[in-house]
Amino acid sequence: MAALPVTKMAAAGREATWAGRRAARGRDVTRARRAMLAAEVAGRARALVGRAGPRAMVAGLGNYGLRGTRHSVGMEVLDQLARQLAVAEGWRVDKRCCADVALATAHGLELLLLKPRRFMNLNGLSVASAAEIYSLGPQDIYLVHDDLDKALGKVAIKLGGSARGHNGVQSCISALQSNEMTRLRIGIGRPEGDVTVPDYVLSLFSAGEREKLEQILAQAVTCLLEHIQSRAPTEPGDRG
Repeated sequence: MAALPVTKMAAAGREATWAGRRAARGRDVTRARRAMLAAEVAGRARALVGRAGPRAMVAGLGNYGLRGTRHSVGMEVLDQLARQLAVAEGWRVDKRCCADVALATAHGLELLLLKPRRFMNLNGLSVASAAEIYSLGPQDIYLVHDDLDKALGKVAIKLGGSARGHNGVQSCISALQSNEMTRLRIGIGRPEGDVTVPDYVLSLFSAGEREKLEQILAQAVTCLLEHIQSRAPTEPGDRG
């Protein structure tokens, strides 16, 4: 085989060098893009999980497909809370815990708002899954639910304890293997006459009750936020 002239050999060498440099630059750009993308994803994850400060979960218990019933009043409180904290448009479905979730901040405390997309007696599965995903303990969780033993219009905070016959709370206790969760109890009163408890809690509020409900929801949110404020950080760097 005839040898290439020196000039052609030099040109071929330069072309190979340039090709190598272009390939190296391409790999560098690809690596840089991947690094930027990873940083962006990590940033979004940090923003979603909210690891910068103290956190708590507020779970509205109920039957997801039976909105407007007495038994699902906890979910109505969550909707009111989301509106008051200006995150009503922020609800999204988190399939990992089978729930609607939204992120909010109140008194410097980052909150995960949660509405299980399950029936009441399985709500605990969603609450426990979310607690694991967001690294929350039972002491970081508020359960908002209806209470037969309180008259309509009465709301109260309860610190831990038994489920008192409430299937949604019992589901949470069983799934979390703890009864330390704080409860916000929303009074719905007991049925009158021959109406059974199951029929009563699964029925819609009456027209008269519905007129009072807006004030009751506002009262419940105020009670909840006051309790949250009591555990919020007093200084920017205080994690509680």
